[in-house]
Amino acid sequence: MSFLIDSGIMVTSQVLFFGFGWLFFMRKLFKDYEVRQYVVQVVFSVTFAFSCTMFELIIFEILGVLNSSSRYFHWKLNLCVILLVLVFMVPFYIGYFIVSNIRLLHRQRLLFACVVWLTFMYFFWKLGDPFPILSPKHGILSIEQLISRVGVIGVTLMALLSGFGAVNCPYTYMSYFLRNVTDADILALERRLLQTIDMIISKKKRMAMAHRTMFQRGEVHNKPTGFWGMIKSVTTSASGSENLSLIQQEVDALEELSRQLFLETADLHATKERIEYSKTFQGKYFNFLGYFFSIYCVWKIFMATINIVFDRVGKTDPVTRGIEITVNYLGIQFDVKFWSQHISFILVGIIIVTSIRGLLITLTKFFYAISSSKSSNVIVLLLAQIMGMYFVSSVLLIRMSMPPEYRTIITEVLGELQFNFYHRWFDVIFLVSALSSILFLYLAHKQAPEKHMAL
Repeated sequence: MSFLIDSGIMVTSQVLFFGFGWLFFMRKLFKDYEVRQYVVQVVFSVTFAFSCTMFELIIFEILGVLNSSSRYFHWKLNLCVILLVLVFMVPFYIGYFIVSNIRLLHRQRLLFACVVWLTFMYFFWKLGDPFPILSPKHGILSIEQLISRVGVIGVTLMALLSGFGAVNCPYTYMSYFLRNVTDADILALERRLLQTIDMIISKKKRMAMAHRTMFQRGEVHNKPTGFWGMIKSVTTSASGSENLSLIQQEVDALEELSRQLFLETADLHATKERIEYSKTFQGKYFNFLGYFFSIYCVWKIFMATINIVFDRVGKTDPVTRGIEITVNYLGIQFDVKFWSQHISFILVGIIIVTSIRGLLITLTKFFYAISSSKSSNVIVLLLAQIMGMYFVSSVLLIRMSMPPEYRTIITEVLGELQFNFYHRWFDVIFLVSALSSILFLYLAHKQAPEKHMAL
């Protein structure tokens, strides 16, 4: 009876997550497109629902909601479904819609979709060869074979996003990195933009008048050809007619300059608005957060370096370890186990909420940046693939943030994976991503004032 009640709770939550994924798909991703393939919408919503269910089960582990046998069953079911979707269903449909957009392969799209899926499976399986991600005793058809490879891809993606976010967040929030932009700078650049537009209009008028003159003379319909025709066109041009090709080149150059001036003007307006925003209370709050995250970024880079150099992986979750150090330092009586449970619940909850929110925002921006009416179905399926792998790898890494007594079922379900490898791999990719982001933002910040002065 209790199993049925627990299953009812899980099914209800999955339906709610599915509905939220469906609404997000309709209201955010596809609000500017006509939904032609409902299978894409269903696959995206199913991936989102089962991804969120894994996070829900993590919270249930800490709070002790549902029976342990029910949690184990739903963990196992959830992982099997999400792996089935990520490894078999989504890659096949990606190949199917890619082939459907190619006219030559349209009639045999099902066959070529299978070829694309088999190609994906080959590279997906070969991905596990260079990494020590499995215990040697696991069979080729075990669930560990799939989740270990999905984990490598997902952890790599998480580390890349985390490394860039740890650097970009303080750079975006802190007013220290804002350029000093005045109204005079904006007016001067707008004046140059207007002058450039006036020059473009003037030259296009000259071209139009020259075309009209040539039409009146009959030169457009009776244009001379051959060698003597070229000689005649050169001599007539020298005698006073407009050199249209030269004027067109000048117009093209001015239009390119006008685009650069427009983008620079928009950038100066955005910077000016950020300067005004930084003077408000909310702006000062985010400026403080920027300093906090900059300290966190330096600490995270330092700890990642230490972990890589000394091949170190923490055995105790950070909350319990932090409480133990504080209690020993202050010398007070404190129930470490009780408070570590509640603080871990809050910490894991914050990680889960921020992960889901941040990933959805990133997916939305990425979709609008590269999507079109023909490629939108493929891109949504790619985003579903990325989202599922991201959330599966999040479970692998969040496991270390939980006290040991709450990891038991998760460890049993995931199998005997080499968990230490994933944490070391995350540190390596995070360090590379963070240092690359620092170099990129430094060069971009350094070149911005030089570009403004050049214009």
